[in-house]
Amino acid sequence: MKSFAKLTLAITLVVGVLAFAAAAKVSVGAAAPSFQATDSVGKKVDLESLRGKYVVLEWCNWGCPYVQKHYNSGNMQALQKKYADKGVVWLTIFSSAEGAQGYYTNPQLTKIGAEKKMSSHLVSDANGTIGKLYNARNTPSMFVVNPEGNVIYMGGIDDQPTPDPSSLKGARNFVSAALDESMASKPVSVPTSRPYGCGIKYRD
Repeated sequence: MKSFAKLTLAITLVVGVLAFAAAAKVSVGAAAPSFQATDSVGKKVDLESLRGKYVVLEWCNWGCPYVQKHYNSGNMQALQKKYADKGVVWLTIFSSAEGAQGYYTNPQLTKIGAEKKMSSHLVSDANGTIGKLYNARNTPSMFVVNPEGNVIYMGGIDDQPTPDPSSLKGARNFVSAALDESMASKPVSVPTSRPYGCGIKYRD
């Protein structure tokens, strides 16, 4: 029995180390981990095929008050539209497990996305594959990938880690800054920040 317990512990530690190693691959300046998915209306999304474009990855849970701050105010939709008009591909990813708070079916995603007037692909990641690949832990959690396929920003959406809508006034939006600076061939002034928000409800 003790041998079995030791074996179980050893396997757990190895899995943990491998998971950490995978997460450690996501870093500014390094290639963004590749993935394939299908959005809520059945369109294939392949990160490799998006080379040549800027890509934003946004982890979302509409039940999270930190996310609500950006959506109820229209702030997130304005960002999505602004950069979609500039050719940026915006992927909004939902990694909550089926049955957990923050999980939505594809029809629900499509319906709510239309109601919220979003300009992004809505991607269900209920098995947590994409979220764990990027070590995403919070909603909202943001990544910006440049046309070469490298991560140029990862972290929180801005410098105001609060669900208070009034904090949007005067907030420094790191995602917007990263896109604007990179598009102007300037170095990204803030390439990383600490993400804030609600914890993602993974399957395990």
